[in-house]
Amino acid sequence: MGKYVFAYKGGGGMAPTEEEQQQVMAAWGAWLGGLGDAVVEIGNPFAASKSVAADGSVTDGAAGGLTGFSVISAGSLDAAAGFANGCPIFAAGGAVEVYEAVEM
Repeated sequence: MGKYVFAYKGGGGMAPTEEEQQQVMAAWGAWLGGLGDAVVEIGNPFAASKSVAADGSVTDGAAGGLTGFSVISAGSLDAAAGFANGCPIFAAGGAVEVYEAVEM
């Protein structure tokens, strides 16, 4: 079994009302709970970011547009990508990128 990072992109930010925020959190909890033991680390959403260039200059914001991550265990990259089906970020217009984490 390998480890795979789900990098979440987009998704429209925080829901405007507390009730909608609770619904979104419930959807994430249900989806991640449905993955069972495949979830290695639930992960977190991202907040502010900075970009650092090779010359050491720092600018606000990151070009990648990542909004969070999770770590999943799966038998292959294809199997890991299949776990992304039904991810709540899709309902908010976001996307999931799946990366294999190489053991070092």
